[in-house]
Amino acid sequence: MAHRFDALTAEHMRAGGSWKWSTPGESRGRGLIGAFVAEMDYPVAPPVADAVRAAADASAFGYLPDDWVADMAAACSAFWGDRLGWALDPAWVRPVPDVLTAFTATVRHFTRPGSPILLPTPAYMPFLTVPGMIDRALVQVPMPRSAGGRFELDLEAIDRGFADGAGLLVLTNPHNPTGRVFDDAELAAVTEIVERHGARVFSDEIHAPLTFGGARHRPYATTSDAAAGHTITATSASKAWNLPGLKCGQVILSNAADAEHWTATGYLAEHGTATPGVLASTAAYRDGRAWLDEVLAYLDGNRALLADADLPGIEVTVPDGTYLAWLDARGLGLAEPSSAFFTREAGVVMTDGAACGEAGRGGMRLNLAMSRPVLAESVDRLSSAIRSM
Repeated sequence: MAHRFDALTAEHMRAGGSWKWSTPGESRGRGLIGAFVAEMDYPVAPPVADAVRAAADASAFGYLPDDWVADMAAACSAFWGDRLGWALDPAWVRPVPDVLTAFTATVRHFTRPGSPILLPTPAYMPFLTVPGMIDRALVQVPMPRSAGGRFELDLEAIDRGFADGAGLLVLTNPHNPTGRVFDDAELAAVTEIVERHGARVFSDEIHAPLTFGGARHRPYATTSDAAAGHTITATSASKAWNLPGLKCGQVILSNAADAEHWTATGYLAEHGTATPGVLASTAAYRDGRAWLDEVLAYLDGNRALLADADLPGIEVTVPDGTYLAWLDARGLGLAEPSSAFFTREAGVVMTDGAACGEAGRGGMRLNLAMSRPVLAESVDRLSSAIRSM
């Protein structure tokens, strides 16, 4: 039986104006398929749409009042408690425009001045560029792959990085772009290393609601009192409910000292949060769960389609969390970046792995959050391009 999302054609998406579908050009007389930006193609949840319409009808576009922040914090806390097992104190949930704003505030206000930042790679692209913009050195920590092909944290390299003076580890879980959901043993090992060096963790958990099968997201700050004491967590409804343009995220504090320090230093980070984004996020957390469940089931079908794809020469990593798959194309022996080859020859626009760090070179990030017929066409185009080499 066809799903309503199946009707979302590439032509429809190109007409919608999203950056994801705005790459100019074509391939072999066909329009390009946008599969690079991390947003979904699916229509927004009705409660979210209703909240934005109500805000417009009420001209609710003024500066953000404390009561609406409190409502959002309560809704976020309830969702994380019900779905992810973290009974948040709503007073410790604070608004920010996005995760990157939370990251820069964490670096500036919760780490030693001038201390380098450790980043497991491949990584979300801005985490490689933003540190330099705020005068911090970045140390890439390539993630090795297990015998089964699973990306893992290089704990020894993280330990060495802290020993050499780094003050902060960026932990993205579920992991963008590899789709890993880190297990308790890995997280406990990270905690031991961070505590031994008196360092900090910035935990990017923006994809926390998006897990599949037996994978279960465990908020890092809940794994132990020690982890709660050295962690700043950032999240948003923007990925799970497809709201990136509404500019609203959440910083979650997990100890009293950090909450007090944020109260003293976090004003500028909070100030840019969009009022309609706060209202939309409140609606998503409070009333958007049925829509999220529908999307998760649909994405799981897309994961299955990709898992069955015939892509010779490409090692496919189907995500356990997020809607982002990793395609390792080094086996094709291309003389150019693989994303450039597949944009030209297949018309499928993906994120080039080199933009995710040196460890990503030769790979690509593929966004699965499109209609299943469009994903099937994408896979067919990739396969045909490979066989035409």
